[in-house]
Amino acid sequence: MPSDEEELYQEHILDHYEDPFHRGHLAGATHAHADKNPLCGDVVRIELQLDDAGKIVDLYFDGQGCVISQASASMLLEEMYGKTVDDIKQFSAEDMLKLYGPRLTPNRQKCCLLSWKVIQGAIHSPVDSNDER
Repeated sequence: MPSDEEELYQEHILDHYEDPFHRGHLAGATHAHADKNPLCGDVVRIELQLDDAGKIVDLYFDGQGCVISQASASMLLEEMYGKTVDDIKQFSAEDMLKLYGPRLTPNRQKCCLLSWKVIQGAIHSPVDSNDER
């Protein structure tokens, strides 16, 4: 029988999966990056709009995959909204796993950490200004 805490985590995760925070595409993105988990095929793309001071003005994600990969992307973006590039750099893999909540097996940790890897890459991946946005 799951504990109350586990049930709370499960409900929180399902909420993020079924009604994600900022899922879609960001017109005016200044930075973007995508990656996939080759083990299971999960895909996450994160688009950021950074101001000149390195503060996140807006951010969106899109992708497909398991509940863990998609819910953790939603949780991460909600956590990073309004933060700075330095905040992203200091946010560790361990921080990401804590944000997600339940303990995960090593293979499932890769699902959870996919969006964390992508946002770390996005801050170093300016969008080409010649691209259509």
